Amino acid sequence: MAEQTTSSIVIAAGPPSIMTVIADFEAYPSWAHGVKKAEPERPTGAGRAERVHFELDASPIKDAYTLQYDWHGDRSVTWTLVEGRMLKAMDGAYDLESRADGSTEVTYRLAVDVAIPMIGMLKRKAEKVIIDTALKGLKKRVESLDLP
Repeated sequence: MAEQTTSSIVIAAGPPSIMTVIADFEAYPSWAHGVKKAEPERPTGAGRAERVHFELDASPIKDAYTLQYDWHGDRSVTWTLVEGRMLKAMDGAYDLESRADGSTEVTYRLAVDVAIPMIGMLKRKAEKVIIDTALKGLKKRVESLDLP
């Protein structure tokens, strides 16, 4: 899955606060569009989930899938698909870059492969919508919380 879609957004918070929101999977249904359930499995020593089972209903896609996470401090997190019904593969990452003004540039990278045939151009467009929606939801969630 060499082809991936990437987008960035600036959030008025530091990397630790943003990573706290990213790692709070139980809260995803309240801010992540289409996520109906996010159940962490196997916490790491740092208390962050190593695996998470999701139930997604973002028309026209409805799926249940499990992702494996690899945390890199408060600077990045990557994930890959363990199992899914419609999804054949999903590789993604959030990369966080501190800025001089105290804000953080968050870059989201995503590559998805689905079980149904789909033209590459349509797949990239779907990835772009997923990424943009996720980044806007993350920004709104982080900036609405009173995190240190």
